[in-house]
Amino acid sequence: MRERARNLRTDERMPAVWTGRATNRFQWVAAVAGAACMALGITIAVESAWTSGILALLMAVIGCVAAGLLVLFGTLAFVHVAVRVDDSAMEVRCGHIGVPRRRILLAQVVGADFEPSVTPRHWGGWGYRWRPEKGTAVVVRRGEGLILRLGDGRTFTVTVDDAESAVRVIRDHLRDITPPTPPTPTGRAV
Repeated sequence: MRERARNLRTDERMPAVWTGRATNRFQWVAAVAGAACMALGITIAVESAWTSGILALLMAVIGCVAAGLLVLFGTLAFVHVAVRVDDSAMEVRCGHIGVPRRRILLAQVVGADFEPSVTPRHWGGWGYRWRPEKGTAVVVRRGEGLILRLGDGRTFTVTVDDAESAVRVIRDHLRDITPPTPPTPTGRAV
């Protein structure tokens, strides 16, 4: 009976398409701060008497609005990440509009690993990160993540809930991918 149950588990196929997400609710606080900075710039522009010098006032307004826009859109892009794995690729989309986006063909992947503790501190903060000694990462929160080892020696890390299942699905798809066959010699002498 145990032997039969073990065989069923090893023969069991993972789903053809796996989807997962990770969310960082703290980013909403930063987004609110960006919106407040924009509101301050607009309030200064509307309610100021413009008598204290137009250049200084204009710089204050533009500075507040620009800083607010940068913070607002920069944080909203990394409030959450969505990951989709199918039989040909893994696709990562960030934020509500899905930008930045990264699509990695499974034909370029040589392995996938589960990482139980990915932290923004290891990558230099939240967001889309690159470090020469570590590779590329999309980090929206601390916690579990998956690491793809690519054929060119680089790695790609993404924080996502249930990363262990994603790794199993990727490994399952990697078994199905046949490596490209090298060209056969034609047999002609040159």
